[in-house]
Amino acid sequence: MSWIDPLSRALHRQAGQHGPIMLMYHAVQPGKGTPAWPWAVSMQRFRDQLDFLATEGYSTPTMRELVAAPAKKWAGRTAVITFDDGYVDNLSACEELQKRGMRATWFIVSGSVGQAPRWSTNGCPVDGRPAGRLLNAAELREMHENGMEIGSHTVSHVRLPDIDDMRLMQELSESKAALEAMIGYPVSSFAYPYGTWDERCAQAVKQAGYTATCSTRTGWALRDKDPHQLRRLTIFNTDTLGSFARKLYFGSHDVRWRDIAAYALRHVRRV
Repeated sequence: MSWIDPLSRALHRQAGQHGPIMLMYHAVQPGKGTPAWPWAVSMQRFRDQLDFLATEGYSTPTMRELVAAPAKKWAGRTAVITFDDGYVDNLSACEELQKRGMRATWFIVSGSVGQAPRWSTNGCPVDGRPAGRLLNAAELREMHENGMEIGSHTVSHVRLPDIDDMRLMQELSESKAALEAMIGYPVSSFAYPYGTWDERCAQAVKQAGYTATCSTRTGWALRDKDPHQLRRLTIFNTDTLGSFARKLYFGSHDVRWRDIAAYALRHVRRV
């Protein structure tokens, strides 16, 4: 595992007191460098992050398991690892998780399974976005059989508040049905594309039969005490092991040193 600065390590000693955290990944690219796409991480950093979670005693349930159990079960350090979209490079990430006895939840865009992402520019990389196809049905089925959860990310990765009621229900119901047919198991978890939603979308998700939903709002996963308002933290291409540890402690993206200094100053003034 890579070196971590002493202050980040000291802060992290108090991590886990506010309940489970959810982490959002997209792509994991080979090597040690910093990927061009902000939502990708290098394989070396991904391994280091998993090793840190393991060393620090985190349990890594799926999202389905998180909401199915009483909140008190997650009194210890808990990190739900999630992946959005379903890029084929996630296979190597899945292997790293399996090596460590960890699980994760994948939110799949069903209309692009086994194909280049239809919501990008003809499947070509955009601003460093991964090229090539998404995971195919056989790969998703094998991941499910190995303990990973497969969830829905709609049919076409559309911004749900922008579409009408009929299209909204199609995106939710057809994705769920297609993924269930692929893996032979109920799909109960959902993630909003782009993290965008409103009350109409939330009601439609419930009507479509999902029992848990997450967005990209930051904070502790169960902060809102609602399985349809789970919060997540994005892991970005520039996250070091130190910033990763600080995210786990603060439950926030605002973990630059100047952010922490401002937080400390506010705390002193309140005291």
